[in-house]
Parts: sequence; C-alpha cells; structure tokens
Amino acid sequence: MTTPSLLILPGDGIGPEVMAEVRKIIDWMGAKRGLNFDVTEDLVGGAAYDKHGTPLHDDTMAKAQEVDAVLLGAVGGPKYDVLDFSVKPERGLLRLRKEMDLYANLRPAQCFDALSDFSSLKKEVVAGLDIMIIRELTSGVYFGEPRGIHKEGNERVGINTQRYTESEIARVARSAFEMARKRGNKVCSMEKANVMESGILWRDVVQEIHDAEYPDVELSHMYADAGAMQLTRWPKQFDVIVTDNLFGDLLSDLAAMLTGSLGMLPSASLGAPMANGRPKALYEPVHGSAPDIAGQGKANPIACILSFAMALRYSFDLGEEATRVEQAVEKVLADGVRTADLMGPEGGVPVSTSGMGDAIIAALDASL
Repeated sequence: MTTPSLLILPGDGIGPEVMAEVRKIIDWMGAKRGLNFDVTEDLVGGAAYDKHGTPLHDDTMAKAQEVDAVLLGAVGGPKYDVLDFSVKPERGLLRLRKEMDLYANLRPAQCFDALSDFSSLKKEVVAGLDIMIIRELTSGVYFGEPRGIHKEGNERVGINTQRYTESEIARVARSAFEMARKRGNKVCSMEKANVMESGILWRDVVQEIHDAEYPDVELSHMYADAGAMQLTRWPKQFDVIVTDNLFGDLLSDLAAMLTGSLGMLPSASLGAPMANGRPKALYEPVHGSAPDIAGQGKANPIACILSFAMALRYSFDLGEEATRVEQAVEKVLADGVRTADLMGPEGGVPVSTSGMGDAIIAALDASL
C-alpha cells in the first residue's frame, strides 16, 4: 500500500507557526503509531506572491491535484492590501477550492466543556454543542457571472450574481445526508426561498434528493435569517446544517463564535472521489493569519491540529487516530493548559504556541 501523500501550505502570518505544531503530530504518528505520510511543503497566499508574483504558482496547483490531501495554514496580511484584487493572497485559496472542485465545506462547531464559559451565550446553551455546517463552496454568488463594478451614468454599480444548478445543489445535499447518517441523522437546509429564486430551487432539489435517496434522514427547511436567530437561541437543536456559499460563510462564522474562540475550529473542503477512492480534500483552520501576533509564539495551534485530525478521518480513513488527537486536545484543555486567546478569569497554565503543541504530544503519549 502506498504511503498517503500530504501537501502542506503554511501560508502567511501565524500559518507557519501553527503548522509547525501539526508537523509534530505527523512525526508522532510515524514514530509511535507506524503511520507515515509522504509530506511536501510549498507556498500559498502572500508568501507565494512574494516569491512568484502570484498567490498560487501553477506548479503548486499541480501538486495539490496529485496528493491525497492538502493542509493549509492561513493567507493574507495588511502588507498585501494594496495589491490588485486578482493577485491578493485570498485568490490563491479560492483557486485551490475552485480548481480542485471542493464543493462541500465541512465546518464543525464543537464546544469543549473546559471552554464553555468562553461563549457569549449562557453555558447551558452551548455546553456539549456539536453541530456540523456543510457549506456549498464552488458556486453561488461568489462565482456567478456577470460580476464586477461598472459605471452607469454618473455612478458606479457593483454586481454579483447568485447562480446554482440542480447538480451543484444535489451533490452538496448528498454530502449533508451522508454526514447526518454518521451523526444524529438530522439535516436542516437553509436558504431564502421566500425572496430568491435560487432559494426556491435549492429547497426543491434538497427535498427531491431526500425523498428519493435518504428518506431515513430527518429533513427540515429554514430561512437562513431565521436559522441565524435559532443558532443563537438554542443551537443544540441542530445536527447537520446544509446551505449555500454566501449563507454558509455567514452562518458558519456565527456558529464558530458560539464556541468562544475561532482558534479552536477546524474545517474540511471535500470534492469528488479520486481514482484511489479518497476525496479531493483541503483542510484548514477557520482562523485567519492574525498578523498582529505573528512570530510572537502567541498563536493557538489547536484549530490547525484539529484540521489534521479531520484529514485523518475523512481522507485517510483513520477515524480511531483522529479521535485520539481530538481526545488529547480535550485532555490538555481540561488540564487548564491555555494559549493567550484561551486565558479567562479563572486563569490556567499559560503556554506558547509550541508549548501547546508539546502538551498535546504529551497527552498523545499518555494515550498509548
């Protein structure tokens, strides 16, 4: 059996720092569990622009298409704000998503018991929260044509087009139903069918896929604005939420803050299966590049480490090892180990970025 391949793209800001802690986990898997990965590393975002004049070199894109999974840190920073839109660091990430056809973005929102006081909501509302938002990632208003800024008369007009095909909706709906079967067997589909034709089509297609292929899964529909209200009122009513690109962007960030810290949340972007049966896949933490703390050892590496855990589960069929990593993180948090973003009134054991990585490795050692 060939060694699974992984392309690491640390990116900008705190990306290289948090990715260094993931490399510790990867090395531990090889040394202690006999699970080796063929790891290559390359540039993306501002780091790629600085070297190549583009946020994603064609050679890097080719590598991403060939490997079993891509793990990305973060992209962007204020030094790149002056660049033309076409070469901003974020365009590198969007190109990866688009050309790899990563149509299903998995955003778990899980509240660890040790951090339930960090949420702005009451503890009883968020304690034990475990929901999955599946966002369509390669179509919708972010990619629809026509788009742009045009002059009409004496003023500028900005245009973006919301566009979805039946097949684009159907495939992400199937991803949601399949995920629900492995969890609580409930899907809530969110759109704006009351004011948008694309929302009407979305609701119709999701219902058709459910009735024809997944009648065993409980399905409900909700307008996206009502969904936002319900997420802040009683989020534990949800299991899997499936929604379009724009609403998924908004709702997943809202759900992220229910847990109290963006530094804790991973994500996966999955596409169609490759010849070896593994899905095209890109894993990345939800947090940004945080240039204000880059290079200071303050960054929380947990979201990036949990993103690797998602890769173990969804790309490499190593669910047991993914759970081992997740439980190690939970143990470290329960022991009060904290990076700066997790330090609350109750205090804790303050650690640096590398200190958090070392603590998780120690917890992994203790799990054997």
